[in-house]
Amino acid sequence: MMKNDKYLKLLNCMKGLGSAAVAFSGGVDSTFLLKAASEALGSRAVAVTIVSPYIPRWEIAEAREIAEGMGVRHEFIEVPGIIDEIKDNPTDRCYLCKKAVFSLVRAFAEENGFEHVVDGTNADDIHDYRPGLRALGELGVRSPLLESGLSKSEIRGYSKELGLPTWDKPSYACLLSRIPYGTKIEEEMFSRIENSEKYLMGRGFRAVRVRCHGDLARIEVPQEDLSRLFDVRLQQEISSELKGFGFTYVTLDMQGYRTGSLNAGLEGGQ
Repeated sequence: MMKNDKYLKLLNCMKGLGSAAVAFSGGVDSTFLLKAASEALGSRAVAVTIVSPYIPRWEIAEAREIAEGMGVRHEFIEVPGIIDEIKDNPTDRCYLCKKAVFSLVRAFAEENGFEHVVDGTNADDIHDYRPGLRALGELGVRSPLLESGLSKSEIRGYSKELGLPTWDKPSYACLLSRIPYGTKIEEEMFSRIENSEKYLMGRGFRAVRVRCHGDLARIEVPQEDLSRLFDVRLQQEISSELKGFGFTYVTLDMQGYRTGSLNAGLEGGQ
């Protein structure tokens, strides 16, 4: 694998940066990027993780554990609340949030002598609705995985060969993506969503989303898992648990899990 053109291209790209602050969530892409940054740059690479109400606590804990396992310097930036620009969850929420958050990462990099900020955007991401990419471009954030032409499947394959624990981790996204556009965001929504998804993951549903439509929870699981939820006893248990977390109604989306399902209401769909 180490002789693969794309992996070597990635390492050379990282070496050419001189030093870099890696926006690190602990997901598949950012973990693979951090591994490459560590190999290419050594102590001139740092992992930077955002801590905010809409990032699950379990994901922050996983990111900390992964960075420690790599022996990489790891810094945290606290974002204590919801920034004013996104409180009404506008359709360009991702752009506004990325601009605010990556401005903080950029400021950290400049203050600590790191020449570049890099993120885990990959070659597949440019085909999805991702307004946050515009913010990255405006801030001069580099995306070495994209620049190296690495797809999600390739990243998973390399991650497995490198022994990274995230190689088969389901894709995840911040909890804001569970709330429909135009819905006023309240911080208590995040605990409801996080607790519900953590419970369902504990029941064996690895890729799961709980979309928050006011007092209604809309559960999305992969198509192959839908039949499990036709068990009446399991339905009752899940309904009881999610109501205990604060939902009034609990529903199952019969179309199954798919990324960006809340983009369906936008003009032109996804």
